Amino acid sequence: MAIQPIVQFPVPSLKSRAKPVSEFNDELRRLALDMIETMHAAPGVGLAAPQIGVPLRVVVIAGRVTLDEEQRAALAQEHGEAGEAAPSPPSPPSEEELAPSLVLINPEIVEAEGQQVDEEGCLSVREYATNVKRFARIRVKAQDLSGQPLDFVAEDFFARVIQHELDHLDGTLFIDRISPLKRTLYRKKLKKIMQAEEKP
Repeated sequence: MAIQPIVQFPVPSLKSRAKPVSEFNDELRRLALDMIETMHAAPGVGLAAPQIGVPLRVVVIAGRVTLDEEQRAALAQEHGEAGEAAPSPPSPPSEEELAPSLVLINPEIVEAEGQQVDEEGCLSVREYATNVKRFARIRVKAQDLSGQPLDFVAEDFFARVIQHELDHLDGTLFIDRISPLKRTLYRKKLKKIMQAEEKP
């Protein structure tokens, strides 16, 4: 596994549509592991392959996102207790060990209903977050790392994260879903950030 650099807007590749995965092999598994490690290191709750420069329809979602509130609370408590345990093992289990990430290959939303508006940010969009409208409940079809079919329903925050990551597979960023004025203001802000970085 290796942490990969995250592609940042306005790099043009982020606006390209990713290609379907046709081979389910060790290379795909290595890609998924790199994506999971990169997501946790960022840190983030989701990552799409185009965000690390790989134009394939692969998405990873942090395991805690897939849990309900009660399960997340239990996970947090378990993580805390593990950190206070006896000296052996020396370090507590990682988030990935306690709640493995969900890997979606060739995912698609086949049903959607309701609406929710909440704040979003993105690992590929620096220093910006704003409210975005999304579906409140979605049904997703995808494949796992072995090519086996997945079919499940996601709601609320879980549904939001999936929709955000699937947008990346189609070359859409969350800033494409906000008003032209907000988008223009962000571009001006980003230009200043980039100019400041270029100064010696």
